[in-house]
Amino acid sequence: MTRNTMRWSAAALAVAVSGLLLAADPITPATVAKPSITAHAKPDFASPSVATFSKNAPVKVSGQQGLWFQLALDGGKTGYVRVNDVRVAYGKAETGGAAAALFTGKAGKGRVSETASVRGIDESDLKSASFNAAQLKLMESYRATPEAAEQAAAKRGWTATQVAYAIEYQPGKAKAKGGATQAEKRERFGMARGLLSSIGGRLGGGVGATAAASGDKLIGKSDHEVTQDELELGPLIAGRILGAAPLVKDPAVQKRVNLIGRWLASRSSRPELPWTFGVIDDGEINAFAAPGGYILITRGLYQLLGSDDEVAAVLGHELSHVVQRDHYEVLRKQELQGAGRDVALSGVNTGGGVAGSLARGYIERNGAAIMLTQLDRNAEYRADQAAGIYLARAGSNPLVFYAVLQKMTALGSSSQRLTQLYKTHPSLDKRLDALDKQGYKGMEPYLDR
Repeated sequence: MTRNTMRWSAAALAVAVSGLLLAADPITPATVAKPSITAHAKPDFASPSVATFSKNAPVKVSGQQGLWFQLALDGGKTGYVRVNDVRVAYGKAETGGAAAALFTGKAGKGRVSETASVRGIDESDLKSASFNAAQLKLMESYRATPEAAEQAAAKRGWTATQVAYAIEYQPGKAKAKGGATQAEKRERFGMARGLLSSIGGRLGGGVGATAAASGDKLIGKSDHEVTQDELELGPLIAGRILGAAPLVKDPAVQKRVNLIGRWLASRSSRPELPWTFGVIDDGEINAFAAPGGYILITRGLYQLLGSDDEVAAVLGHELSHVVQRDHYEVLRKQELQGAGRDVALSGVNTGGGVAGSLARGYIERNGAAIMLTQLDRNAEYRADQAAGIYLARAGSNPLVFYAVLQKMTALGSSSQRLTQLYKTHPSLDKRLDALDKQGYKGMEPYLDR
């Protein structure tokens, strides 16, 4: 066993243990987020009350046990409140002070590594990185079957439940009542396209051909065609991300995220996708969700997580981006915007395939930089909400994702490891505000798991 493998095996063992997490600096400031809260003597609703607090009252968080925060009370006493009862203050510095990163996945023994680079892959890295076929093949080799994922979930005590999610994308329901599918519309457009092309030929110019090609793209694609696009474009993007940052050399880590991720994906509306997960060797805290079910999280994010449930929470957020086709739609907009440039680009060889030529061409020109495109703010809020839904469906607790966001907040708004995340996502306090506003209606039975 190599030294690198030994180090990563130790890290994987550390993040698998969920317990009381204490930092060298034992206090992280927070404020009460609800009209009033009760602190209990133990992390248990049945334990005696030891203190009560009103909204906005300052409190001192000294640790975490599962979905409970430990509070440092007057007289050296302690009390426990739920992770959504208080709001952790933004850390001012990651390396020390009262707002130091308290909640880490390594039981308070340090952050990722004192020597590991915190610089994350940025837009220039993703744009210039070449496609790494060997790394993509390796990533796909860790892909878990639904059966294996279900068995692993059972060992973790996760039992699937049914939780409604009204805005979840449902494949095969894109056709409007009484309307034609996109494929039918394009078939009807075929005669007009041929006429326009022939007119262009008689005129000796490209006007008719351009109009025909542009009109064809603007008609749109059927649900099946879009899915085929996703299945082709996803590996192209994932392979380029892996060209910028390879997989962590620890099979146990890769198998773990694939078993957890595949179980969550099986609880989504798109279980049939070839879901594939990986941890890449990058010190920043970030994640990437490519179309077609290819999800990568960074080493920095992975090592922040303290339990299988927290790993599931992060993957649930990324799952939503795939299910809802968020990044695919960004690519699709690029394709539509370029529809009028078909003649100019007709000489560009994009390698064929079923994916839209302009979308594929965009990837070839810009690499995986599309993954750092800022999505619509509502898409991020929706993914945060979906993380709770998928956690509940998978047998976990929806509050786990809330706890993960609190950990990130404790790292501080100026943390180098959150640089790219802050560029592409709403601020953490706004994301927590949105979760508070949304609430957990319909998921109350799962909040005590």
